[in-house]
Parts: sequence; structure tokens; C-alpha cells
Amino acid sequence: MPAECVKVIVRMRPFNQREKENGSKPCVIVNEDANSVELRNSQDNEVKNFTYDYVFGAETPQLQIYQKTAFNLVESVADGYNGTIFAYGQTGCGKTFTMIGDPSNEIMKGIIPRTFDQIISLINNNSDSNKKFLLRCSYIEIYNEEIHDLLSKDVKQKYELKEGQQGVFIKDLNIAVVRTTQEMDRYMQLGTQNRSVGATAMNKESSRSHCIFTVYIECSLTDAKGNERITAGKLNLVDLAGSERQSKTQATGDRLKEATKINLSLSALGNVISALVDGKTQHIPYRDSKLTRLLQDSLGGNTKTIMITAISPSDFNYDETMSSLRYASRAKMIKNQPKVNEDPKDALLKEQAEEIKKLKELLSKQAAGQPINLEAFQSFSKPGNNNNAEISRLKEENDRLMKEKQGLPQSVNSEEKLKELHEFKEKKQSTLIREGQV
Repeated sequence: MPAECVKVIVRMRPFNQREKENGSKPCVIVNEDANSVELRNSQDNEVKNFTYDYVFGAETPQLQIYQKTAFNLVESVADGYNGTIFAYGQTGCGKTFTMIGDPSNEIMKGIIPRTFDQIISLINNNSDSNKKFLLRCSYIEIYNEEIHDLLSKDVKQKYELKEGQQGVFIKDLNIAVVRTTQEMDRYMQLGTQNRSVGATAMNKESSRSHCIFTVYIECSLTDAKGNERITAGKLNLVDLAGSERQSKTQATGDRLKEATKINLSLSALGNVISALVDGKTQHIPYRDSKLTRLLQDSLGGNTKTIMITAISPSDFNYDETMSSLRYASRAKMIKNQPKVNEDPKDALLKEQAEEIKKLKELLSKQAAGQPINLEAFQSFSKPGNNNNAEISRLKEENDRLMKEKQGLPQSVNSEEKLKELHEFKEKKQSTLIREGQV
């Protein structure tokens, strides 16, 4: 399974009204052709250069951002991969605009509503009558290190993180079945209305929580022999709250408490990124925050991940921009191991069928009186392998052949084994909707 690095995109927003009124000067130059960012310190004219997978300037339209970043990832999720897109950066730099934008405006809508369009289009344009899809979604926020279900009637209810065979999940989370773009838009709007926001000196509608909108795409494909293969892709669309400096946001009371929790969780995220990149320790501090636990599989795990770093062009925000760009540079060195998520029984059936095929090839060689290299058995001999008894028998027969150079082994009915596996699958056939799983 080939490793795949986290893809990192940098997007610079335009100057805002406050920066214009304060006479702020530009400190960032983006080169979209070279995918590079030049950061200049106005105090000493020191220049820092950074290179990323993609770099976008202030005038880049929302559609182009989507096509260059999310489009291919969404197709992979429909094929059964896990995917994550998360927006990172200082408060007021355009993370929520990039991820959500204005869903009612075709030009201004962001990544999340555009994924809805693409996913529904993929399903509606499917011409294979043997391929069936199940589409579901959930929407949560992490506010002051507490998890809330934004699709719940009781938004203030706290939810617990649990760990199971499929990794970290949220117990009793509402997961809604959806069939149309309109239904997905409606759930997103409901959740966004329930999200915690508040005004600060840096942002009139500052996100006070981290939000994750998750789309689950399960696909059932039945082949000509009636065998069913189920894949389960999951797409996490993450809008992080922005990092803040109290001296700039002038936060007090609840806003200050929120900022403290936000900065602690973002610091935990930075520590996870650093630990993964440095490689100096086997312990990765995922458990230091709810955010890093939920993103555990996205950073160093079984996920195709895209990080979008939002930055300001203003010299007033030089230090924060430098910090964001450094985090982005480290994140692009993280290696994940994405693979298609299959129903465990389907994966077992495929593995056993491949092993039986190889065993039959070895039997054919022995039937012809050809001794076999015992190293050929190493890939089969492992704890829990149902064919170990068969392998032992083959080894004994191989030893006999090596000594006698003649004779035929007793026949082994490998077809029966394969038939039994198919019968096992039919008896234990899974349904597409698995309640409570995430």
C-alpha cells in the first residue's frame, strides 16, 4: 500500500476594510504558477519563501479552488476511500468562506456545498444497475472541548467519544440518510445555524468552535455471479476555529474562555503534526484534544487528506501568517496510508480466494512431481490463517517429494473451501445501513 503525503494548499484573502482603514501594507506575494509564497517582514525586509501543492491569490474564484483541491478527492471517496479536507489559519482569514461560503450563490458557495453537487451527480449518473449507493451525513462541533451534535434537537447535549473496530467514533450521533442536494443543503444550513459564533475585534462573526460535516458513501456492487462487494467511503469536511491573540481580538469573558480552548486544541493539532514529521517518538499525542482524536485517521492514518491554509496579506498579521505557513510546511511531510474500505467479510473472501488460487498452483506443481521452495509458504503461514492445516499438509508432502522425487499427493478439494466461504458470506450478508457505526 503506497504512502501518500498530505496535500497542502495556501489561499490568501483580500485586504479587509479594517486593514485598509488602518493603512496596513502587504507582506505576502503569491505566485500561482510556481505554487510559492513570499513573506516579507516590513521591519527588516527579511524574506521567507515557501512552496506548496497549490497556492491561490486573493482573486481566485471559489469554483477554481474546488476543482484544484476537492474534485478528485470526492471521486476517491465515492470509490471507498476516506477523505478529509480541513481549513486552518488565523481568525478572520477566510476559512469558513472557503469551506462554506454562500451556499445560495453559485459563484460564492464554498467547498462543502460543492461536494454535495458532485456526490449527487456521481450517483445520479451511475448507469450500472448492479451498483447501489447509500448516502448519509452528520454535522458536529467541538466547543470548549465538548462535542455537540448540530443536527440534534438538543444542541447543547454533550456526546462521548468511543473507540471501536472502525476507530474513533461518537456514541449515539445522529446520521441522516440523504438522497438529494437539497436535503444535504438543508442539514448543513440547520447545523450552521446551531453553530457557536461570536463577535471579536478581529471578526464580527468569528467561529467559536471546530466543525466537522461528514458524508458517508456506501456502495454495493453485485457481480455476474451474484457476489456482493460493499465499500464504505467517508469524507470529513472540517472548518476549524481560528487561532487568536487576546491582544488583537480583545476577547473577554466567554470569548476569552472560548479562545483559550480553541488555542489549546490547535496547539494539540500542531503537536501531532510535529510528532508525525519529526519521527523522534512512537507516541503521537492524539489524545490531547477531542479535535486530534477525531482527526487521528486523517493525520498519519488511512485517509487522503487536504489541508487548506488561509492567510492574510497584511503586515499587521505577519507573525500569525508566518506561524500558519510553517505549520503548513510541516503538514505536507505527513504520510498517510489510504486504502479502500471494504466490508470485512468481502475482504476475507477475497484474501482466502487468492490464497486458495496460489495453493492450487502449488498442488499442480507437486502433482507434476516438482519439489517447491518452502519460502513460497511464508506468505500463507500466519496466526489465524484458516489454511494453515492445508499448508502443513503441503509441507509434509513437499518433504516427501524432496526425498523420493516421485509420487503424487492426495487430492485436496480446494473448490469446497471456496464454496464454504461463499456460503459463509451469504449467511452473514450485511445490510447497507449499519446503525451506530461511524
